Amino acid sequence: MSSTQRATWFVRGRVQGVGFRWWTRSRALELGLVGHARNTDDGRVEVVGEGPPSSLEGLDRLLREEPSTTRRPGHVTSVVRQDAPAKGGIAGFVEK
Repeated sequence: MSSTQRATWFVRGRVQGVGFRWWTRSRALELGLVGHARNTDDGRVEVVGEGPPSSLEGLDRLLREEPSTTRRPGHVTSVVRQDAPAKGGIAGFVEK
C-alpha cells in the first residue's frame, strides 16, 4: 500500500475573494502536501492534495476547524471530502 494518498475537498461558504486559496496553499505546504486550490463556478473552492495520510488529516482538520486557530479567511459553512488513490506527477501546491 502506498504511503501517499489523495483527497479532494469542496469547501462552501464565503471562501472566494477573501484569501482562502492562499491560506490553503500555505497550510498545505507546511504539511508537505502537493496539489492545488481553485475557485469553482458555483462559489466553492476545490482543494486537491496528495501526501501522507497524516498530512491530509491535518489539512482536513484545518479546513473544518471552527473557530479557526490559524486565522483562516472567510467563513466555511460545509466541507465535503472525497478520498482516492494518489495520481502522482504533481509538484508543489498552487492556487489556480
